[in-house]
Amino acid sequence: MSQFWKPGTERPRPRIIDDEEGGVLFHPTPTSSYGYSNLERQRQRLPVFKYRTAILYLVEHHSTVIIVGETGSGKTTQIPQYLKEAGWAEGGRLVACTQPRRLAVQSVASRVAEEMGVKVGEEVGYTIRFEDKTVQGVTKIKFLTDGVLLREMMDDPLLTKYRKKNDGHATEESGLKTEPSILSVEGKGYPVEIYYVQKPVSDYLQSAVDTVLLIHEKEPVGDVLVFLTGQDDIDAAVQMLVEVARDKASQFSGLLVLPLYSGLSGSDQDLIFTQTPRGKRKVVISTNIAETSLTLEGVVYVVDSGFSKQRFYNPISDIENLVVAPISKASAKQRAGRAGRVRPGKCFRLYTEDYFVKEMPAEGIPEMQRSNLVSSVIQLKALGIDNILGFNWLASPPPESMIRALEVLYSLEILDEDAKLTTPCGFQVAEMPLDPMVSKMIIAADTLGCSEEILTIAAILSVQSIWVSVRGKHKGIDEVKLRFAAAEGDHVTHLNVYKGFLQSGKNSQWCYKNYINYHAMKKVVDTREQLSRLVRRLGIVLKSCEGDTQAIRKAILAGFFSHASQLEEYSQNGMYKTVRSSQEVYIHPSSVLFRVNPKWVVYHSLVSTDKHYMHNVIAIDPSWLIEAAPHFYQLKRPNPALF
Repeated sequence: MSQFWKPGTERPRPRIIDDEEGGVLFHPTPTSSYGYSNLERQRQRLPVFKYRTAILYLVEHHSTVIIVGETGSGKTTQIPQYLKEAGWAEGGRLVACTQPRRLAVQSVASRVAEEMGVKVGEEVGYTIRFEDKTVQGVTKIKFLTDGVLLREMMDDPLLTKYRKKNDGHATEESGLKTEPSILSVEGKGYPVEIYYVQKPVSDYLQSAVDTVLLIHEKEPVGDVLVFLTGQDDIDAAVQMLVEVARDKASQFSGLLVLPLYSGLSGSDQDLIFTQTPRGKRKVVISTNIAETSLTLEGVVYVVDSGFSKQRFYNPISDIENLVVAPISKASAKQRAGRAGRVRPGKCFRLYTEDYFVKEMPAEGIPEMQRSNLVSSVIQLKALGIDNILGFNWLASPPPESMIRALEVLYSLEILDEDAKLTTPCGFQVAEMPLDPMVSKMIIAADTLGCSEEILTIAAILSVQSIWVSVRGKHKGIDEVKLRFAAAEGDHVTHLNVYKGFLQSGKNSQWCYKNYINYHAMKKVVDTREQLSRLVRRLGIVLKSCEGDTQAIRKAILAGFFSHASQLEEYSQNGMYKTVRSSQEVYIHPSSVLFRVNPKWVVYHSLVSTDKHYMHNVIAIDPSWLIEAAPHFYQLKRPNPALF
């Protein structure tokens, strides 16, 4: 077990908790009981409340108002309500509040609806990709992701439904001042004591679990928030804590252990934000999603692993690396601040103070500088911003990423030689809230007569995974997959799963028996329905190919022809090389084509861990490449053995 000490104090000798492991060093902190008052009194205690009149005055007299609020000030939940109460949502207008993450949108909307005494989807609603919980003419406050707002700007660049009758333009007649007004609101933070380990830990997952157990054993009442890297780590930690609680029921019966990551079902999300039952201690094990976007009111203790899982895109190799990377000082500060929301708290960092001071970077790398920019570029093009290379980015991405994005969109015939959207393909793709390659796949399916099947595949690709990950059950999951496996590859296998789900009557028990994620499948059904309405509006006819898997694979190839790979001749370990860059890649073990190794394949995504793995793979005939993209491929010195 890790040993902690508090900076500024003498390093005490460790207490021994048992015969096998040393204890965690705690500095006792007096705590007081915390009572929950009614919602209205809670609202009035927030720091932003005393600025309510000033905020409304500034909004009335300035075209732009910037409100800077610290964490916990109440800016996200309260300001939309102040505007609504002051009449800014009358006459068919809406008050909009954007959030960077889907889960944050849903949780904040739920909280505001609770405070207003309404149901989510009525006066308070939200919109995220493939989910619209608003009612026209009824919804007054709308929470949405940044991406959804950008898409709304494509149809309504001035966002007129969120503006005053004078459209917010500052003129003499309007009485609005052109210079922006800035108001700063303090936060509502309690002091947080920071503890570091005395020496680096070898296993942050085990150390995090041990620290939670010791907090529960030694510390007063209060919920615990643990920061780990991703779903696999989180599920493993939850399982470890549940097993301890089961084996030592009398000692750890009060633990209520809950995971928190994107993709959780609505019911699981609700458990996170409900008040902890009396006599229980809630332990929320989360990704970095809980750093800034979400507020968990009962948290008093934070356990910070010092790591997060981040995606880094290499535009040269076209490979996205999923990396467990150290966090920054800014992230560490945000994590610690989660412990001081309701009373003085404690943060246990699973790294040394020396590392924090001397080695931890001050800030993290902006997402814009480590992401694939294809979707961002097409959105900017649709908004009429043609000079992408000269665009004034908040954090300028590498030129290689922008050039790569333009190359991809041009090869898909979404952009023309002048780098403008093509008609009708480019504009159709821009209308779809999907990866442009997936959108091009849907457009091709219209011509190939398999749009019904391709819509299902697109919906499945939009969720993280339709399979349940269970520790120690890999063999059982692999055996179940064989019931649905198609020789053509993962995409057709997904169609078989979807068909089985519908035939079961969308039954949760059927999903459980087949290691299929029931909530993910429900999301697939909802997403497919929304996509169906969208593509009909774009003039695409829904038609089934009645089992013609060749048509399905050709449609997929129309969008993903640049993701073709060829099996290395005489390869003993299933090594492929990408056609575009001769990069060594392998079929991921989760694929139904793992160990089958067709000579030619196309993959949906490429993720690098210990190897470069192709995810969602389908077998193709190489002659289809020239048929699908003659501008991209040329046949040179054909080897008959490969055809």
